[in-house]
Amino acid sequence: MDKKKSKKPDPLQLKKLAEKLVREQSAMTLATARGGASWAAPVYFVFHGACFYFFSSPESRHIQESMESGCASAAIHPEVSTWREIRGIQMDGRIEAVLKNLEAVAVIAKYLKKFSFTKQFFNQDQPFTMETFSERFKVGLYKFTPGTIYYLDNSIDFGFREVVILH
Repeated sequence: MDKKKSKKPDPLQLKKLAEKLVREQSAMTLATARGGASWAAPVYFVFHGACFYFFSSPESRHIQESMESGCASAAIHPEVSTWREIRGIQMDGRIEAVLKNLEAVAVIAKYLKKFSFTKQFFNQDQPFTMETFSERFKVGLYKFTPGTIYYLDNSIDFGFREVVILH
């Protein structure tokens, strides 16, 4: 039996597939390591200006380790039931704290739109600012800046993986 493989997408098609996947997902897994011990942590994220933004406790292991080492990796993927459906994003990069500025204002607006349920934790007359969010949840705003981004997709071919650029 002749098994037909899907045609490999061109770079623009790959970029669109990767962007669609990022838009459709709400969580990414961050991975860090220290002293030969690795760690992974899921976080809600928003994609803005080529970076992935998330809230996390400054005391969390993934924040502490990434600040010490200067590096981290991340993965984004949907839940699937067969190997042919496996697709996702794999990245290396770094995590940095976001200071209280215009960058934070834009990201918080996107975060509240994507995760509208967060509004239920605040009074109606309380503003949604980085300060109020940080006080309520004891978290800081961070960004994962990718170095290399891979899009993988078994529906294209088993083990298919290509570098993509997201903006």
